[in-house]
Amino acid sequence: MSEKTPVDFWFDPVCPWAWMTSRWVLEVEKLRDIEVRWHVMSLSVLNEDKLDQLSESYRENMLPGGKTWAPVRLAIAAQQLHGDEVLGPLYTAIGTRFHNRAEGNSRETLAGALADAGLPADLIEYAYSDTYDTELRASHKEGIDLVGQEVGTPVIAVPGSDGAQIAFFGPVVTPTPRGEEAAKLWDGTLMVASIPGFYEIKRTRTAPPSFD
Repeated sequence: MSEKTPVDFWFDPVCPWAWMTSRWVLEVEKLRDIEVRWHVMSLSVLNEDKLDQLSESYRENMLPGGKTWAPVRLAIAAQQLHGDEVLGPLYTAIGTRFHNRAEGNSRETLAGALADAGLPADLIEYAYSDTYDTELRASHKEGIDLVGQEVGTPVIAVPGSDGAQIAFFGPVVTPTPRGEEAAKLWDGTLMVASIPGFYEIKRTRTAPPSFD
């Protein structure tokens, strides 16, 4: 049996577009010989030097102690204390509550996600603690160093033909492609990302995220 191709995926649970992409990658995992490996990145860390460029409401969430910190702190603490394998289920639990159910980013929602993922309830305290911020920043930096500063979440990295990782932001897509459509988008994304010197395809978004 051939070894599966590792696909490294950096996410921030609060981002609805990353959520859409993550569900697509899980669909691709059923159709292509890949294995998704989850990593945490942080929009708060990404934007901490750009706060004066953000809208007032967005900036407030990004500030230390703002709402965007709790989910990534919870995720990195779960990874540090219970292993890499818990990140995928926890992300699914948080994202389902945040995006599909629109429960909001609250302590109660995060506590419910921990229960959904089968993780200890006392982990919730780490969502409001800087205990693992060093590890959070290191995980974030690993992904950003691969793809560059002028992007957001998600970041995806795959091994290239020479063994070095090919990293890219996105794709940004809605609704989540399913079946052969998901596989075709994966194949096309890998094709363009593998071309030396290729940087960007983009068009204006005309629709919000459409959740299943």
